[in-house]
Amino acid sequence: MVSGIPDILLIILTFAAIILPAVSAAGADDLSAGIAVADITPPLGYRMAGYFSERLNTGTHDPLRAKAIVLRQGGERAALIFCDILGVPLEVSSEARKKAEAATGIPASNILIAATHSHTGPLYSGPMRKYFHDRAVAERGSDPCEKVDYSADLVANIVKAVRDADAAARPASLAVATAEQSGLAFNRRFFMKDGSVRFNPGILNPDIVRAAGPTDPQVRAVFVRGAAGDRPVAAVVNFALHLDTTGGTEYSADYPFYLERSLRASLGEKFLLLFGTGTCGDINHIDVTRKERPRPDEIGSRLAGAVLAAAEKPVARPALAVRREIVSVPLQRYTPDQLAQAREDIKKVGTRELPFLKQVEACKIVSLEMRGGETAPLEVQVFRLAPDVAVVGLPGEVFVDLGLAIRKDSPFPVTIVIELCNDAPGYIPTRKAFAEGSYETVNSVIAPGGGEMLAETATRLLKDLAPQP
Repeated sequence: MVSGIPDILLIILTFAAIILPAVSAAGADDLSAGIAVADITPPLGYRMAGYFSERLNTGTHDPLRAKAIVLRQGGERAALIFCDILGVPLEVSSEARKKAEAATGIPASNILIAATHSHTGPLYSGPMRKYFHDRAVAERGSDPCEKVDYSADLVANIVKAVRDADAAARPASLAVATAEQSGLAFNRRFFMKDGSVRFNPGILNPDIVRAAGPTDPQVRAVFVRGAAGDRPVAAVVNFALHLDTTGGTEYSADYPFYLERSLRASLGEKFLLLFGTGTCGDINHIDVTRKERPRPDEIGSRLAGAVLAAAEKPVARPALAVRREIVSVPLQRYTPDQLAQAREDIKKVGTRELPFLKQVEACKIVSLEMRGGETAPLEVQVFRLAPDVAVVGLPGEVFVDLGLAIRKDSPFPVTIVIELCNDAPGYIPTRKAFAEGSYETVNSVIAPGGGEMLAETATRLLKDLAPQP
């Protein structure tokens, strides 16, 4: 068994590497693809991420997975990995990319590691994890919730998924589809009658004036088939909606689990969904105008219906290429006295001894201390799949306005923007949101304008990769 992962969970994934149907040998410019899966479910009893309290796991609703797709064309090679967890910190992604390059020869700069942002996965990094872990060690001499080194296991399993996908690569074809799906995603920030902006102000709150931002109702999918163009074996699907629809204390991939299950009902039991979360730092599934909210199975089913009903457009001329750039984004700054206060206040997280936003601010300040420095080296990646199809990878929980701006200015008709790639710096709000305030800005470590820097870099890289007229 893999360290900390029971054999029974590994058995669940009987299609660890998907072999595409055999076709004639690929030419120098033909596209090849391989897909593989590794189980990343922690042991029973691990702390769970997503909220400002200590929450211990009690079981597994559905296993968490790292799903990898490797693409090859000519001398270009790339890999995209999607993990059913809240975030992937820089130290984990850097180690995994380095080891994956050593194992496969795919340049680390051409490897994207994204978290889906499931709130029913493990708490294995960040200031809250450190506080809970250190407290357990001080009180008991060890931490009973961390019987394995989850970060090390995660790196090993990501590398395994990339290695298996690379070994499984066969000639392949791609097709893209886009659809609109309304009624599932809602901007969670609102202008209130007192002039303030609040996030999640409550169902049917009479003081709500209007939403403070837009949503992105577009669903985007890239299907992967054998080169002969038969039934798809996998798809990268992108939608901007927070993965916080499940709750509870069981491990779960949230609504993408149901999305994959619904797609398999039409496309076969071995069909694999690789879910890339869209820019949804300010988007959730709560409609404040009604008491009912869509369940995760309903969200998955409706997204699957939109994907299956969309008209597919075959990618006739694949043109794989990758660009990336490190952006030095300014961080917020605090005084030594504020840091000392935050170290004390974090002890009150999850209690009623401190107002919620003060708890959030304490975690943010301690997170800044852990990160160190006055700037953060945040990476922007762009993958060109074809003259009209591109994928953008951004770090953090990016506000929807920034993703929409990238798509608007992109020269690629189909531009998929994925958040939480290669690092987990927290929220990436807009300048406008910073001026308005509320939870996401209190919880952000970056300085105002950092989000726009990332969006401008993404747009420039997209234009660099666009076909010349």
